[in-house]
Amino acid sequence: MPDEDTVRIDDQLCFALYAASNAVVRAYRPLLHEIGLTYPQYLTLMVLWQQDGLAVNQIADRLQLPGNALTPLVARLERLGFVSRSRDDLDRRMVHVHLTRQGADLERRAAAVQRQVVCRTGLDEVSLVALRTQLHDLVDDMRAPAAWHGPDEGEGEAS
Repeated sequence: MPDEDTVRIDDQLCFALYAASNAVVRAYRPLLHEIGLTYPQYLTLMVLWQQDGLAVNQIADRLQLPGNALTPLVARLERLGFVSRSRDDLDRRMVHVHLTRQGADLERRAAAVQRQVVCRTGLDEVSLVALRTQLHDLVDDMRAPAAWHGPDEGEGEAS
């Protein structure tokens, strides 16, 4: 158990998550480059492959990003021919994003990229599902209002 009055990088959950996330994104980067995508573009398309025609703010919510961060990304995907944008008939402020045929066809190639990255993790399917579930649960717990405890309320564990 680490000393409560010291901070060591190897004891930190935040650093372990940061390093793991960077490693995964670095594994994706060259493979996605081969199919003409950046990692944020890939994430955006994954949302649309799951549910096409969402509004920009719905995609942003799904990716846990502010809407204004997604607008230039969607514009770039449109210039690449992967999506089209249209204004909502009832609320002209709302912009819906739709996959083009080219964008829909890209899903098969992206699935091959994902399989390669999963293979690089060395995790079997059961371990992969368990890790992903733990991470989703962690995000849910961290977003919950009662998740934060002041310095005297926690158990002193490293974060």
